[in-house]
Amino acid sequence: MRSIWNGAISFGLVSIPIKLVNATESHSISFRQIHLEDGGRIRYRKVCELEDKEVTAEEIGKAYEDADGSMVPITEDDLARLPIPTAKTIEIVAFVPADRIDPLQMGAAYYLAANGVPAAKPYTLLREALKRSRKVAIAKFALRGRERLGMLRVVDDVIAMHGLLWPDEIRAPEDVAPQSSVTVRDAELDLADALMDTLGEVDISDLHDDYRAAVEEMIAAKSEGGAAVRTPAAPTGGGRVIDLMAALENSVQAAKEARGEPGQGVAEVTHLAGRTRKKATARKATKTAKTAKAEKAEKAEKSTAAKRTTPEQTPGKAGSTTKKTATKRTTRTTKAAAKSAAEPAAKKKATAAKKSTSRTRTRRASA
Repeated sequence: MRSIWNGAISFGLVSIPIKLVNATESHSISFRQIHLEDGGRIRYRKVCELEDKEVTAEEIGKAYEDADGSMVPITEDDLARLPIPTAKTIEIVAFVPADRIDPLQMGAAYYLAANGVPAAKPYTLLREALKRSRKVAIAKFALRGRERLGMLRVVDDVIAMHGLLWPDEIRAPEDVAPQSSVTVRDAELDLADALMDTLGEVDISDLHDDYRAAVEEMIAAKSEGGAAVRTPAAPTGGGRVIDLMAALENSVQAAKEARGEPGQGVAEVTHLAGRTRKKATARKATKTAKTAKAEKAEKAEKSTAAKRTTPEQTPGKAGSTTKKTATKRTTRTTKAAAKSAAEPAAKKKATAAKKSTSRTRTRRASA
């Protein structure tokens, strides 16, 4: 691999000659601009605006544009005389745990190759020290006209370096999170966890750029004189408010089916139309009114049924009352008859008692 920068790693008093090599490569497909009328290429030429003529690369220099629009020329000698110790050195300034580095800061990646046989021993020493400490090295270096921040770590048996953004280049996430208050239920979290477990892990090497493959296939087809290959449009689901629980359940089901696991049926996804609070309140009031009206009708129906049942029960009640009245009359008649029968006997008994008393008094008088 071709090196893009030569220098040395400064590790305390140890200097390690290295070469900087790109660790990544772009597979993006580039397009040219053309004139639609005749297919001719569109080209950009560097023209001096004062002389209105095209200039060559040898005639082009650097300048800083001041606030008033004036240009301040900067030469390569001006930049070379700047006191930058990292101009040709990757200066290690600290060793920290890897989780201290925010992934937002990470940029381009490079491999650091030992430059020459004498560099092999100190290079291996730094590599093994990083492995054993389980830390990464924070370093400063200069590349392409500016000083940069970097992170050194071990990848297999090679020291790799990631370019880092300076802390003041990371923007705070202001007004990015949802502003409204949202409550997530435990059941929704459980389904989200189940979906994560079902999707499981993936080997990054198995992932491919499907869009690039489709573009390459389309270009190949058109190059051979054929028509462009039509691919099915991806389902559009963005921007719609849906039944979250049903969507999660269906996602778990789809993930299980993709992995060949049996599912338990598919839940119906309900797309919820956006509506204002006022409309919701009005619908609720209408529903309440309908419920009250239904309850009132039900009560009226029960009352009517009760009235219809009352005349049917009246003969039974009347018969019972007549029976009780007849029983009372019979009792009274019996008591009257008994009283009438007892009165003569009582009179006879009283008369006999009087006669007996009179006889007793006569006998005493005679004696």
